[in-house]
Amino acid sequence: MSDSAAQGIACPNCAGMVVIPEGQVIVICPYCEMRSLVKGERGLRRYQAARKIERQDAEKALRAFLGGKMQVARNAARIAQVQETFLAYLPFWAAWARVLGWVFGEEKVGSGKNTRYEPREVKIAQEMDWNSPALDVGEFGVTRISLAGRELQPVNWDLLHSEGMVFEPVGVEGDARAAASGDFHKRASKLADLDRVSQTFTRTTRQRFGLVYYPLWVVRYAYRGRVFQIVVDGVDGQVLYGKAPGSTLFRSAALVAGMAAGAVLAVDGGSLAAYLAFTSSDDDSLGLLALGGGAAVVGFGLMAGGYRAFRYGEHYEYRRGDKVMRRRQRVIREGGVRRALEETT
Repeated sequence: MSDSAAQGIACPNCAGMVVIPEGQVIVICPYCEMRSLVKGERGLRRYQAARKIERQDAEKALRAFLGGKMQVARNAARIAQVQETFLAYLPFWAAWARVLGWVFGEEKVGSGKNTRYEPREVKIAQEMDWNSPALDVGEFGVTRISLAGRELQPVNWDLLHSEGMVFEPVGVEGDARAAASGDFHKRASKLADLDRVSQTFTRTTRQRFGLVYYPLWVVRYAYRGRVFQIVVDGVDGQVLYGKAPGSTLFRSAALVAGMAAGAVLAVDGGSLAAYLAFTSSDDDSLGLLALGGGAAVVGFGLMAGGYRAFRYGEHYEYRRGDKVMRRRQRVIREGGVRRALEETT
C-alpha cells in the first residue's frame, strides 16, 4: 500500500483493496471502478495546492521583480546572479464557511448640530475563508496566501517529497480553529459597517477545516557580494515576498521631495492659516487654526517619511500579501454592506 494512503478497505463489489488517500471523501475501486463514499471520522483533512509554476518561471519572476520596482537598484535585474532555486511546500491552516449573523449597533446620521446616532440591526450572510501559517515563516516572509480559485487535491506525500522540501506543522489545531472562528466573527462585525457595535451574533454553516500544503519557489541571488531572496507563488507565479538592494536615486529623491513638501505644508501652510485666523472673525478663527495645525502635522509626517525612506532604503523589502488582503477586505466589506442593506430593507 502506498505511504500516501491513510488506510485501505475492501471493495463491496469485487472485494479488491481500495486505497483511501487522506482527506478523500469519494474513492474509486481500481479494479471495477465502483465509487464508494467514505464516512466516519477522517481526522484532519490535508490538501495540497496544485503546482503550476516551473523553476524557470520562478527565475523569470525574479528578473521582473528587480526590474519593475523604483525602490530597487537600477542595475539589479542585469547583474544579479541566481545562486539557488528550490521548491518548498509550507503548511497553512485553512477554514471555509458560510457565516450567518446579526449585528446590533448604531449608525451616525446627519452633520453638525444635527448629528445623531440611530439604532440599526444588520443581517450578515457571507461566504468566508481564512488561512494562517502552521509554522514559523520568518525565513520565507509569507504570512498569508490566497486560496480563492485554487485547485486543492488530497495530499500525495510521494509527489510532494519528490518535488521539493515539505515542512510539517508545529502549531496546535485547536488554536487554529479558534483563530478562524474569531476572524469570522470579527469580519462579520466589520461587514455591518456601523459606527457603534453593541452585539454581534454569528453562526457558521458548511464549515470545512484542514491543512493545505502550498507550493512556494524560493530564489536566492547575489548582488555585489550580498545575498537576497524572493519567494514566488507556485500556483500563479506572483512574487509574495522579496528583498532587494535599494536604489540610491530613489532614496535621494524621496528625501528631497519629502523635506520640500513637508516644509511647505508645515511652515508656509501653518503660517498662512495662523495669519488668516488672526485677521478673520471669531467664528472662522478656530477652524482656520485647526486647519493650520493639521497642515503642520501632515508636513512633519512627510518630512519624517522622506527621511525614513532615505535612512532605511538601503535594503528594499516587499510583501505582497498585506496589500492584496487589504484591497480584498475592502471589496468584500463594501459588497457585504450593500448586500446587508438590501436584505434589511
